[in-house]
Amino acid sequence: TGVAVTGTRRRVDVDLGGLDEAIRPEVRATAERIAALPSAERRAALVDCGYQTPHWPTPYGLAADPVTQVVIDQELARAGVTRPDLVIAGWAVPTILQHGTDAQRERFVRSSLLGELTWCQLFSEPGSGSDLASLRTRATKVDGGWSLSGQKVWSSVAERADWAICLARTDADVPQHKGITYFLLDMRSAGIDVRPLREITGEALFNEVFLDDVFVPDDCVVAEPGDGWKLARTTLANERVAMASARLGKSVERAVELAADGLGPVEAVKVGHAVALATVCGLLGVRTTLRALGGHGPGAESSVAKLLGVRSRQTSSALVVELQGDAVADLGVLSKETGGLSADVWEMLNTRCLSIAGGTTQILRNVAGERILGLPR
Repeated sequence: TGVAVTGTRRRVDVDLGGLDEAIRPEVRATAERIAALPSAERRAALVDCGYQTPHWPTPYGLAADPVTQVVIDQELARAGVTRPDLVIAGWAVPTILQHGTDAQRERFVRSSLLGELTWCQLFSEPGSGSDLASLRTRATKVDGGWSLSGQKVWSSVAERADWAICLARTDADVPQHKGITYFLLDMRSAGIDVRPLREITGEALFNEVFLDDVFVPDDCVVAEPGDGWKLARTTLANERVAMASARLGKSVERAVELAADGLGPVEAVKVGHAVALATVCGLLGVRTTLRALGGHGPGAESSVAKLLGVRSRQTSSALVVELQGDAVADLGVLSKETGGLSADVWEMLNTRCLSIAGGTTQILRNVAGERILGLPR
């Protein structure tokens, strides 16, 4: 804890074995050119040169190999350039790239990269979360397209999304996995009702979405009817390779900040444990990078990284609140914007959802047990 308080952070550098020497000067020059632009122009510049998504195929990325991806990450970080978060577009667009038509790619990819289109995901339903194949939203063939009816839930940013990726059942007479189709849904379509779901933070990040005979034209079906399950599980073959940050995570850094004001020995040990776990999570990210550099795709260990990452965020955010003692009793309205204890409590409550988001803890433990430890199903 004492070392962390002084600002020391464990930084791991990957030895690229000289494979970066030929490309680094050009990458560095490009990163510095982008850094010199006004902030409002950087996103378009990143998209134009392929540095926003270098792992995507051309012309929207560079089809970059793992070494090139790592070098681009390193040089953008060195130049102080941060990529905009694509949010749900980061899941939707790769499917369109790999399985969509030329017209779909032309219509959606670049505008999504530029942030002109916001996406949401309409997959989960009441009773169909981890068991997504049991979804009941139905799509009926009509003249020129499909009519969708059903209910979706836990849909982030649906209240402001322009488009959605939506799974619906188009054939009830085949096995569950084979009767699902992947749709691109205009969120301004008639028959869509978005209702916010209030959370323990007081905010409404998620929504439930009701579809009542929503028309989706044929040109907004990705691949073929019945291919939806395969598409929902697919990602681009050249997975994103990223360098782990030296930062410990928001709440761990906040705990270290509080430790700088002086803590008792018991509290100092707790902060030390938080620093250690956050460091392990970062090293797991480095291991994934090393696997990619060695020509191996992501494996079941990604489930372990997610499990430990969730534990780190949840326990460290709870620790930050604990370290401030009885002051929480006088807390008024929660706000992540005001800073201080109010933001700390908001963060602690907000991280509770991570046990479900991106794969439930129970499912990920099953994956780790079966695929890594070899335990029976």
